[in-house]
Order: sequence, then structure tokens, then C-alpha cells
Amino acid sequence: MRKIDLYDTTLRDGAQSEDVSFSVEDKLRIMWKLDDLGIHYIEGGWPGSNPRDAEFFNKAKKFKFKNAQLAAFGSTYHASNKVNNDPNIKALLAAKTPVITIVGKTWDFHVKEALRVSQQTNLELIYNSIEYLKKRVSKVFFDAEHFFDGYKANPEYALKALEAAVTGGADCLVLCDSNGGTLPPDIAKIVKTVSEKFKFPLGIHAHNDSECAVANSIVAIENGVMQVQGTINGLGERCGNANLISVIPNLKLKLKFDCISDTDLKKLKDVSRFVTEIANMRHFKRQPYVGDSAFAHKGGIHVSAIQRHPQTYEHIRPDTVGNYQRVLVSDLGGRSNIIRKIKDFKLKVDPDSPKVTQVVRELKELENQGFQFEGAEASFELLIKKTFGLHRKFFDLMGFRLIVEKREEGGDPVSEATIMVKVGKTLEHTAATGHGPVNALDNALRKALEKFYPQLKHVKLLDYKVRVLTAGVGTSAKVRVLIESGDETHKWGTVGVSENIIEASYQALVDSIEYKLLRG
Repeated sequence: MRKIDLYDTTLRDGAQSEDVSFSVEDKLRIMWKLDDLGIHYIEGGWPGSNPRDAEFFNKAKKFKFKNAQLAAFGSTYHASNKVNNDPNIKALLAAKTPVITIVGKTWDFHVKEALRVSQQTNLELIYNSIEYLKKRVSKVFFDAEHFFDGYKANPEYALKALEAAVTGGADCLVLCDSNGGTLPPDIAKIVKTVSEKFKFPLGIHAHNDSECAVANSIVAIENGVMQVQGTINGLGERCGNANLISVIPNLKLKLKFDCISDTDLKKLKDVSRFVTEIANMRHFKRQPYVGDSAFAHKGGIHVSAIQRHPQTYEHIRPDTVGNYQRVLVSDLGGRSNIIRKIKDFKLKVDPDSPKVTQVVRELKELENQGFQFEGAEASFELLIKKTFGLHRKFFDLMGFRLIVEKREEGGDPVSEATIMVKVGKTLEHTAATGHGPVNALDNALRKALEKFYPQLKHVKLLDYKVRVLTAGVGTSAKVRVLIESGDETHKWGTVGVSENIIEASYQALVDSIEYKLLRG
């Protein structure tokens, strides 16, 4: 069984999607999720391009990977510089990653119009960059930008660019369909030619502008490629990148390639929805393998047939990718997912208890109201604990009030929260200011509780997201608030839903505090 390396570029290429903006904390959470999934290489970003990526790599140094190696991405050095003095090359090395992916031009058209250097100079840029980096890091991958377009226009020069990378010491030649316009037959033919010529590790990096990124990745692998690059849910610039959520099960289940374990494959739906939540996007119901509709059956002969044998209308068993079968007329399914989460949370409860069914019912009702628990697993764990009687109420809210005051034109508004809580028989009434009403409410709530629960002093609100759930009703729309909190050792996500953004925020804040207190 041939092994295929999975290279994820969600944190760079995926972050270039329209309407997607990952914070540093977002990227760190996604990185952890990708490592847990069993991805082999995680591209963290371009450390020389912006302060956010530089901060990410600085924080990522402390992370202990179980499966993945972190990669930094950058371009060949600028022709006006020496390789050892080039700021981009210096930033790549400063990231201190075991892997560096360097992108270089292989299309003579780009060499002339974009770089505006001679073809020979471009070959030197490729060779010198890789040769310099390879002496200083464990692995260097060469992203052959626009390779397929370049090969079709001038195959001799495109191959010379690959030769420069090989001579420089590259560990893998990643053939890029950067414009996403190449069709599978051409991908297959060109990859086969390159594979026969070089007898060298090859990769594929496909964009989806012709809706062929997944197919192009598959045919490239069938013709000798050993590394596939892509993003979770196909995020990426323009029409996106090859969707690893589809690529992985195609390789594992259909073609029997060795890429991730059976156990990790079952995490696929969870990872897909997690990234969707962090990206603050809507879940695509009809997404192959992991969408809510992927194994949904609605009435008639389909339901009758799948109840006799699922294979009549299902191409794989849903549970192999963490999904489940749904019969829409009765909405069966979900119980196995709850049982799995109980095990994940290490809760000492009976998985055969009828209360599991109660959790399923409550979950469906909450989801109907707009709650989503991907990215908010702390709230989900609290839901299970409440149902099984494992929850403890630490305080009662007696009331709160928020004041937002703008004192002068051009000045920043001032936010103040006043809150009253009851802990046991003690009433605590306090106030606090903040950068916005939610921050003020968070500060006031924790100020009121810290004298009773000093461990809350270590809790920080790390991220805050709002999504409008009901379109077309203007400012009266229902919203979902997703909050990430953390202390010195742990991070957790909580969720709230309401037509009132403050109420939704309060729900998520209370869940965050209760989760921390239950953990101790």
C-alpha cells in the first residue's frame, strides 16, 4: 500500500478566501485540530508577509505535535538581494520550522511579466534559495508555481526549473495548477511525463477554478505523486483549493492508499465543521462525505431500500468519516455521535442510558434554535453533564445592566456593566468598564465571582465571533456568539444564541465560567 503524505495549507491558502480572516488564536486551534486528524504537514503561513503570521509561528514553537510537522511558506529570494541577506529568506528561517516550502516560477511568461528577470536568473533564484535553506532546515519542498500552464507553454523551461530545484537539494517537487484551469487528462499526462523523467518525490497543489481540484489531485496521485496539498473544506483564493475533506476519503476508502488511520478518518466531519465555525461560515449541507445531507434520505423507495441495506443508496458507511445516516421523515441518527462524545469527554456515565436519547432530543432542539457546537465543545460537554446530573450551579444571576455612552463626536464609546449575582446566600453587586459592552459584561461578571472562585483570575477571553442566523430581518435578526476562552494550560469554546447579542454573549460567557469551575 503506497503511502501518501497529506499537506494542509488551510492556514495560508485557505486564509486567502474571500470573507475569511483567521486570528492567531484561530490558526493555533485549527493547527491543533489538523495535527489530531493525522495530517503530515501543516503550512502555518508566510512569516515574512505580515505580523500575524510572524506571531503565529512564534507561538507555534511551543506546540508539541503528535503527527504533523509545521511548514513555513515563502518565495525565492528577490533578484536585487543576496540570498543570505534577503528579508523573506531570513523570516523563513526565523520561524524555526522543520519544513520550509519555497515557491518559484516555472512558467516563462511569469518570469518575464511578473519577476521581470531573465530565464537564467530565475533558475538561479530557485537553485540558490533551496540550496541555502536546505543546509539549515530538515526539509525543503519546492512549489513549482503555474507548472502545468508553464509546461504547456514551454515544457523545456518548466522542466529546467524543476532540475534547478532538484540540484539545489529539494526534498519534493510540488507541481502547482495555480490558475486552476487544467483538466484531469492533461494533469495525468504531464505528471506521468515528469514522474518518468525525474524519478523523484512529487507533490500536487491544485486550485478549483474548473471544479476539478479534487479530481486533479486524485489522477496526479494515480500517476506517481506522493504528496497532496489542499485545504479543509476547499477554502482558498478565488474558487478555492483541493478539498482535503474529499481527497482523504477518496484516497483511503476508494483507492486504498495509506494516508491516515481508520480512527482518524472518523474525525473528518468534526474537523470540517470545526474549521467552518472558526472561519465564521455556514456549513455546506451537501458537502460530500461530511455534509448533513450526504447520507440523508427522504421518503419513498430510497428509505425503504436503505432500511433493508444501506449500500443500496450509500457509497460508504457514514460512520467511517464521522457522519451518520439520516431518514428525514423521522430524523433518526445522532445517538452514536453522543456516545462517542461521552467517551471523548471521559465522562463516567452509562452510554446505554435513556438519557443519551434525551441529549439527542435537546441537541436537535437547540440546533433548530441556531446553536452549533462545533468550535464550542465546552458548551456541549456542559449540556451532557446537565442531562446526566453531573453539573453544579455555581451562582445565580439576579440581574445586569449595560450602559454604552458616546461623549463626543469622533471619540470612542464608553461601555460600563453593572451586575448582581448570588453565590450561596451571599449577594455580590459590582460594576466594570470594558472595550465594548461584551468586554464590560465579562469584566463585571468575573469581578463579582473572583472573590468566591479565585481560579477565574487565570481565565482570559481569547476570541469572540458573531454570526447573523436569520437573514432579511435586519437588526432584529437572531445571532450566534462563539467565544474562545483559555487559561495557562487549556482553551475551550462556548456558544450562545439569541435575538439580543448581549444575551447571546452572556450565555457563552456563563458557559465559559462554569466549564472552568467544573474543571477545577
